[in-house]
This record gives sequence, structure tokens and C-alpha cells, in this order.
Amino acid sequence: MGLFSFIKDAGAKIFGGKTSAEEAAEAAADKASAIAEANAQASKKLTETISDLDLKAENLQIAISGDTATISGKAYDQSTKEKIILVVGNSTGIAVVDDRMEVEHTEPEAQFHTVVSGDSLSKIAKKFYGNAMKYPVIFEANKPMLTDPDKIYPGQVLRIPALES
Repeated sequence: MGLFSFIKDAGAKIFGGKTSAEEAAEAAADKASAIAEANAQASKKLTETISDLDLKAENLQIAISGDTATISGKAYDQSTKEKIILVVGNSTGIAVVDDRMEVEHTEPEAQFHTVVSGDSLSKIAKKFYGNAMKYPVIFEANKPMLTDPDKIYPGQVLRIPALES
């Protein structure tokens, strides 16, 4: 006779239990459920943080899928909308923010700047405004997320508002 080769995880389960395909499907479903729960918790935490920072938006919804956060709702003004985007985008695990927010009171949009090693608010002010002493404008534009003008970090994204004439 001899030896015959078979795929050990294929065929009928005569010893009870599940096939490896069934086990893999269950594991994938469990993982997807765990990811969905983690995303829901992260969305809830971000919404609480935004509320704690006193950034007001009607019907604020944050949905996370992978490394993308989708934000919807209605902000009072452009500044509030941009701050909400920054709170979400400057969170670990978020690479992209899909902005679907509306604004009740329109105003000019700010520019965004990603902090690099060696940056300071005065250096950024010099770059955007031509005057390093305008750093308080950037600091104020990023409150309450910034609590100290000397505490910025590489990778952080900041709002750079247009100077009022």
C-alpha cells in the first residue's frame, strides 16, 4: 500500500470542532469586531476631548476607519472647525482627516504647518509673517490645544491664520 498525503485541515471534522477555514473566519470576525469597538472608543474619546476644550459644534460626529477620521457636524466658525480638525488629526493613529463639517459663520481659512525638528513658534512666525515677534498670533490661534508657546513637537500640525489688516 504505502503512504497517502492529505490536507489535514480539509474535509469533514470527525473529531468535532471547526475547520481551519471556520476558525479563520471567526478570528477575522472577532478582530473586525475588536477594531470597530476600538474605533468607537477612540471616536468617543475625541468627542469628549473636543468638548473639554470648549470647541462647540452641532451634531459633531467622528467616524474612524483605519487611519482615517471622518468629521461631520456644524461649527460656529472657521476657527472652531480648524481646531476640531487639528485635535483629531494630531491624535496618534490618525493620518488623514476627511472634513465634512459645515460652518455657520464663514471667515478666511488658515494655513496649516507641520512642525519639524528645530521649529519654534517665532521661527514659524518669521516664515509665514516675516516677523518672529508675531508668534503670539500663532499661539493664540492654536489655543486651547497649545498651553505653552515653547511646547510644540515635530509632526504636530498648527493653524497659521491670516494676519488681520
